[in-house]
Amino acid sequence: MKRFGLWAAFVAGLYVMQSSILPLLAYHGISVNLLLLLTVSFAFLKGARYGVLMGFCAGLLQDLATGTFFGVDVFSYMSIGFVCGKFSNQVFRDQVFLPLLSSIMATVANYFFLLIFMLLLGYRFQVAFHIQEVLLPMLCWQFLFAYPVHKATLELDKYIKERYR
Repeated sequence: MKRFGLWAAFVAGLYVMQSSILPLLAYHGISVNLLLLLTVSFAFLKGARYGVLMGFCAGLLQDLATGTFFGVDVFSYMSIGFVCGKFSNQVFRDQVFLPLLSSIMATVANYFFLLIFMLLLGYRFQVAFHIQEVLLPMLCWQFLFAYPVHKATLELDKYIKERYR
C-alpha cells in the first residue's frame, strides 16, 4: 500500500507542476504534458499491464481536472501505455535515447488521437497550420522534459524496490 501511495504522490506532484508552474513557461499556450511522459516511462519500466493502469489513472486525472472531452485522454494514454509496455522487455531502461525518442512518438500519437477525435466531432481547422502552431512546440517541450521525468521515474522505482522488498 505504501508503494501505491508513493506513486500516487509522484503522479499528483507531476500534475501540480504541470498545471501550476509550467504554464508560466508556455509558448502560445502550449506547455509540457508531464503525465504523458510519466505514462511512457512507467510503461517501459513495468510492462503493458501496468502501463495501461498508469495511462488510465493519468488520463482520468487529466480529463477530470481540465474539463475537456471526457475519456479522450484516458483512451489515448491507455493506448500509449499499452504499446510502450509491449516494448518494455526489448529495451534497456537506462538509455538516454529511449525517453527522448519514445516521448516524441507518444506525443505525436496523442496529438493525432485528439486531432482525429476533434475532426470526427465536426471541428474544422487547417491541419497543416495546426500542426505547425501546436504540434511542433509541443514536441520541443516534450523533448526537453522527457529525460528528467524518465530519470525521476526510474529513481523512484529503484527507491521503492530497495525500500519495500
